[in-house]
Amino acid sequence: MSGALLAVALRQAASPGRLGLILLLALLPLGIAVILRVAAGGEDVIEVALDLLVIGLFLPISVMTVATTAFGNEVEDRTLGLLTTKPAPRAYIVLVKLGATLAITAPLSAGVAVVVTLLGDGESAARTAVAAGVGAALGALAYASIFTWAGLVTSRALGFGLAYVLLWEALMVSLIDGARFLSVRNYAKSIMQGLEDGSLDVFTQTPIELPIALAGIAIVTVVFTYLTVRRLNRMDVP
Repeated sequence: MSGALLAVALRQAASPGRLGLILLLALLPLGIAVILRVAAGGEDVIEVALDLLVIGLFLPISVMTVATTAFGNEVEDRTLGLLTTKPAPRAYIVLVKLGATLAITAPLSAGVAVVVTLLGDGESAARTAVAAGVGAALGALAYASIFTWAGLVTSRALGFGLAYVLLWEALMVSLIDGARFLSVRNYAKSIMQGLEDGSLDVFTQTPIELPIALAGIAIVTVVFTYLTVRRLNRMDVP
């Protein structure tokens, strides 16, 4: 039964249309990074591309595209009742859905971050690329937990996700002092910066200590996974 649930979740997460959209989105930061590298050169240009295009846009939007439909399709099609009648704890169902989302988005997000970073010509480009990949993968984990919950509590999860990314992560965090400590984007950036020990100079504008960033990722993931399980347990499933 566990294998069947995972297979269904993976098939849903990796549907041809959704996977094609994510791959198309991946071409945007990669293409722009190549253009910037050729036209402007310099390691700083690549760091800006990593910050704005990969962490700021591709990472949250690609995860949102998959995670909001993890339960959203069943809610919309009114087939969630069939899923919850299976002999598996609802917490396990949530973890399977979350795992399927991460199986698709975490490697892709990490891969895009690594490739963009390797376009730089710094002395420690390879080590920086590893740090960028780890930060992106952990950021995908936190975003997946948030957007999976959103897909279960509202039929407008994509709208919620876009508002969260554009209004909170991009705008409010830059305006409100201390809000960076409640930002997945800043957690991911700080993990990259902390693992690389200071070479990503563009990220030092919003520093968070590495242990705090790791704790933030863990807390967000645990809290929103718990809220998703709680919501699934309390839903009046038809």
